[in-house]
Amino acid sequence: MLTPGFLFILRGIARIFILSIISLGAGYFIETLLGFTVVPRHLTAVAVALAVPTLIAARITWVYHAQRRRAFALGAAPVPVWSGKWPGSVDLLVFLMGRFERGYPGEGFWEAIEEFGPIFNLRVLWQNTIFTTQPEHIKAILATDFGGYEKGSRFHEIMESVLGTGVFNSDGDMWKFHRSMTRPFFSRDRVTHFDIFERHADDAITAMKSRLRSGYSIDFQDVMSRFTLDSATEFLFGKCVHALQSRLPYPHGMKPAGDTERTQADIFAEAFGEAQYVIAFRSRQGDTWPLFEMFKDATKAPMKIVHAYLNPILREGIERQEKAELEGKVHEGKIDEIDEDETLLDHLVKHTKDLTIIKDEILNIMIAGRDTTAATLTFAIYALAMYPHILKKLRAEVMAKVGPTRRLTYDDIRDMKYLRAFINETLRVFPPVPFNVRDTINETTLSPTTEGGKPSYIPPASIVTYSVFLMHRRTDLWGPDALEFDPDRFLDERLHKYLTPNPFIFLPFNAGPRICLGQQFAYNETSFMLVKLLQNFDSVTLDESAQPPDSRIPPEWANVAGRQSVERFFPKMHLTMYAHKGLWVKMREASSDPSSL
Repeated sequence: MLTPGFLFILRGIARIFILSIISLGAGYFIETLLGFTVVPRHLTAVAVALAVPTLIAARITWVYHAQRRRAFALGAAPVPVWSGKWPGSVDLLVFLMGRFERGYPGEGFWEAIEEFGPIFNLRVLWQNTIFTTQPEHIKAILATDFGGYEKGSRFHEIMESVLGTGVFNSDGDMWKFHRSMTRPFFSRDRVTHFDIFERHADDAITAMKSRLRSGYSIDFQDVMSRFTLDSATEFLFGKCVHALQSRLPYPHGMKPAGDTERTQADIFAEAFGEAQYVIAFRSRQGDTWPLFEMFKDATKAPMKIVHAYLNPILREGIERQEKAELEGKVHEGKIDEIDEDETLLDHLVKHTKDLTIIKDEILNIMIAGRDTTAATLTFAIYALAMYPHILKKLRAEVMAKVGPTRRLTYDDIRDMKYLRAFINETLRVFPPVPFNVRDTINETTLSPTTEGGKPSYIPPASIVTYSVFLMHRRTDLWGPDALEFDPDRFLDERLHKYLTPNPFIFLPFNAGPRICLGQQFAYNETSFMLVKLLQNFDSVTLDESAQPPDSRIPPEWANVAGRQSVERFFPKMHLTMYAHKGLWVKMREASSDPSSL
């Protein structure tokens, strides 16, 4: 099987061959008209070699001029270009790739925003790559002009080896099919069923207490990833991977000799995480990504592990449905009715028996249901460690509304205003999906960014990247304290001053027809675990000494403006944000003495 790199080169050779034929044909045509040889035969190859880049350059120049003419014809303005110094702005690509590996999320973009405004064109390798943090633009992309944008063939090709044609990697009828299959399962009575959360939250807290009582710090991100993986797998296909039964990792340099335990759940989770990292890295390499996978598809090995784990479970679900149909236990016209104990897998196999379609959808929902919630909980505990006064206030609400032992209910969640504000502030400052992308289908315009300005012209087949991470931190949208972590902004006059009149400045779950189906599920799971944690622990502190050395904050961050200078963990991102090599914390168990509350 050809690797992505070789396929990329073959396509390039084919294009050059076609251009060479055109060049030769044009040369012979001119010579026929003139009646004599323009280029000596022994120099024909040289002439063709020079003609190919000339034709490419001519085409690029012509396209740019044509796009400028179209912009002016529509009363719009071309998007300002953030240009590099090398041809095709390759140096800009190298810079951004370096920031992706070693920098703070969004690093480099703030300077570009200050220079060009909230929308600009990177135009790396002569491809229009529009970048925006403007809420009106994001609203158009996601909602008001939804039909003018799609995930597109480029995104699909990058993600296909992991996401297949699932709901996050499809457009048109395939997207509608996946969406219609999945939507009924996320009704209120399903996402407020807390038994799954309680079982796995209890397992997580037991594991944390055991390790903390031994005198070690814990990697809270690791625990939350296990908790959400166990919850997600049980919710999705009724078979928990029991990740929380595996031994928790030890702080840097403290792993006992001979401790080499790795379970199937560990192997599955690591492989799934590696595959996600690969496709995220591809997306940042643009059209050149296949060149970095010349000799292998980098997702093949990890996805082989993922498929080996999932396939037997999914086949069992299909066989169970086929048996029910043969026994006459399935009633026509009730395909969207969901029984009390029905899993998403049970629901999907009523729509299709295609193993690939079912697996694609399960994997897509698993990423959404596991990684984003694990990230939110990780950043939430980081905030509680950074701001003890917020922990004290939040815990007081938990004790007042739920008490030290009672299980949280849906009504409790609705009543706990500060808990919801705290989760929203976590999602604002650290949105789990910080960057997203669409392709334009046809030419379009985006609204002016200044009063009296012209709209921005967006050519057809352009890549449009938008960042809620950067939008959530804009002081002109959220006020002068936008970079501070303050849950009260969702409760006091700032809510009515900034968010109420412009709700598209806060988009942790996207918006429009593609809005996250699991939004309420995520709020419920996050709320449930936070309440459980605060019932059991009354103090959280960071243990930076437990971090592996290469995941500690670089000293130069102290000289950078904004949150980067005060951060005490290393946020990074693949498809979602995460703490680089974990978030190591110490937690104090709450006293059973009521007077200590």
